[in-house]
Order: sequence, then C-alpha cells, then structure tokens
Amino acid sequence: MIFNASNFNSTAFEIFGFSIKWYGLAYMLAFIGALYLITYITKKENNKKFNKKFWDEFLFYVVAGIVIGGRLGYVLFYNLPHYIYNPLDILAVWNGGMSFHGGGLGMLGAALLFSKKQKVSFWQLSDYLMIVAPIGLFLGRIANFVNQELYGKFTNGKWGVIFNNEEFPRHPTQLYEAFLEGIVLFIAMLFLYKKTNVMKKHGMLTGIFFILYGVLRTVVELFRLPDTQLGYLFGTNWLTMGMVLCFAMVFVGSGIIYYSNKKPA
Repeated sequence: MIFNASNFNSTAFEIFGFSIKWYGLAYMLAFIGALYLITYITKKENNKKFNKKFWDEFLFYVVAGIVIGGRLGYVLFYNLPHYIYNPLDILAVWNGGMSFHGGGLGMLGAALLFSKKQKVSFWQLSDYLMIVAPIGLFLGRIANFVNQELYGKFTNGKWGVIFNNEEFPRHPTQLYEAFLEGIVLFIAMLFLYKKTNVMKKHGMLTGIFFILYGVLRTVVELFRLPDTQLGYLFGTNWLTMGMVLCFAMVFVGSGIIYYSNKKPA
C-alpha cells in the first residue's frame, strides 16, 4: 500500500494569529502524558519521596534539560561546522534540529541536579523516567512523519510513503521508530516494572532502556536516510551518526547494568 503524505502541514492549527506546530504540540502532550503516568505510578506505590509535588517541581527541570540538551546535541553531533560559523542559529529552534541522544543527556543532567537538590537517588529517579520516556519518543516520531522529515530510503516494497511530492515512495522510518521506540519499548519498560524486581536495583532499568533503544534505533537506521550534511560515515551506504551514538548507548547501558548489579538492592 502506497500512501501520499505530501499534503501534510507542519502547522496543527492557528490561534490568535500564532501557528501551533505539530512538533511543539507533540512535546506538550508528551510532557503532560509522562507527568500523569509517572505521578500515577509513584502514587500507587505510596512513594513518599516521589510524590506529586516532587514531579510538579521536576517538570521545569526536565523540560529545560530536554530542550537545551536536544538542541545542543544536534549542534554538536550533526551540524557543528555550520553552527561554528553561524552561532546565532543555535537559538533558532523553530527551524528544526533536535537530537534524541542530546535530549536524553539533557534529561539525565536535569535529573542529576534535581536528585541532589531533593536528596533522592539519581538512579531511582532515572529508572522512573525510563518508564515514561517512550511516550515522548512515540509522539515525536509521529510529528516527524507529519512534518515529512527524517524519512527513509526509496523502497520497491508493497508499502511506502511518498513525501514532498517525490516520484517514488520511501520507507516511513518515522513510523517504524514510533512503533519500535514508542510502543514496543513502552511495553517492555512496563512489563519489566510490573512483572520483575528490576526496580530494586537502582539503575538497572536505565541500563536496559539504553540497550534496547540502541538496538531498536540501529535497526531503523538501516532503512533511514542519514542527515544530508553528514551522509554516511563509512562507505556509500553504511554507518550513520545515529548508529554510532546507539552503539555508545549499548556500551554505556551495559556498564550501568554491571554497576547496578554490584550495588546491594
């Protein structure tokens, strides 16, 4: 089945002359959904440290961490030469350019600062965040699809999507990622949280998330086009920056699991 997405508009709606973009709307819904779920989980646990007030106050930290980290990650990992000569463009987030890996680092940096302020375990806080992180991944990839960006290679298969009025269909890698990084990863995190004792080892769920995300994202990278300013890092069709960062995630995730197993429950 071939679907034509060329008529999709990046603007969701306009209000009082301001355009509300799907990408911004996805971020807002992700933060609201994640806040609701994480508050529900800790309330059901009767966790006194991670109560509603804690999460309400943490929201500012995590929003700032994800936005700043996501932008700086894109600048450093994907288009540094351009921003060296055009530093003011770093602030032009409305022109696009956010990195999941940078956003993840920003989120963990915010968690580290807030955990020290509130005198709670950083790794326990991180584990809770991994449960709800796929919500943002799912909605962000759907927004990428509507915006007709980060799509895949041309395909001769029975399914594909035509972007930007091109002649041939491409792999809708945004939807592949929404399914794998959003739905599959969310189910995996919930299963581990509810059906295992993984939360007793602080940091264990974080390490597992790193490894699973790294593997799932690498699979999609095989079908996804690399950023035009970078291209492939090895040969003509092999090794993207996304793969390199995911390999690093798998390595770091393995180290976190090893460290978590060394600590007493």
